[in-house]
Amino acid sequence: MNFTHLHVHTEYSLLDGSSKIKELVARAKELGMESLAITDHGVMYGVINFYKACKDAGIKPILGCEVYVAPGSRFDKEAGTGDDKYYHLVLLAENNKGYDNLMKIVSAGFTEGFYYKPRVDYDVLERYSEGIIALSACLAGEVATCLRQGFYEEAKKAALEHLAIFGENNYYLELQDHGIDDQQMVNHGLMRLSQETGIPLVATNDAHYIRREDSEAQRILTCISTGTTINEPNKLEFPTDEFYIKSGDDMSELFKNNLEAIENTVKIAERCNVEFTFG
Repeated sequence: MNFTHLHVHTEYSLLDGSSKIKELVARAKELGMESLAITDHGVMYGVINFYKACKDAGIKPILGCEVYVAPGSRFDKEAGTGDDKYYHLVLLAENNKGYDNLMKIVSAGFTEGFYYKPRVDYDVLERYSEGIIALSACLAGEVATCLRQGFYEEAKKAALEHLAIFGENNYYLELQDHGIDDQQMVNHGLMRLSQETGIPLVATNDAHYIRREDSEAQRILTCISTGTTINEPNKLEFPTDEFYIKSGDDMSELFKNNLEAIENTVKIAERCNVEFTFG
């Protein structure tokens, strides 16, 4: 079944992604994929290299970023931990206007909202929402965080606020399944939200490395980023080895009860058309 990876981290998600762009694109080509996204954490450093590599391989590049969204104003820099500092949100450029706006969003995160990470807020997102398709992101997304904490109405409120910012058909609730217990609970909440609000679902795999066997290298990379060692107890690490570029068949099997969420990846990919002229 056709499937497009819309949540993908490369080596430019510094110390959080190990996928080298040329190898990543080659793997997507090997799996018969016609399109592929780049959504590095808070930055767009890899976009041009990714675009060129995809074009060379005959794959449609989808340009995006997983941004950090402040819980309040991007100018508030009070002490906080974990969920208090920022949420994740995936943004994809639908067209060249969307790409221009995405650059402005990411730049504002560094120049105005930097606090632990380059953060933006609803004000920035509203100002530069044109031409952008948004996905609710992983367990660190605002909607998923509210669901994990048992706050369904707050999750619904956040989803409707995102929908109001990006507009009808430009916001999707993101289903993920890496074999993590919290994801099952969150997915049930997302499906309920979709039924009640009409916001469509989309399936992603939050890929941080290319193949399953690369999970060990990713584990070492995470240790470097957190200043820990492989043998250290209670260290931060990926809970499973499922964060890789899976085939369309793998993803269809994983979400066989939500095939519309698989189909929506292709629909989104078809809508995303950014073209560059170099030289």
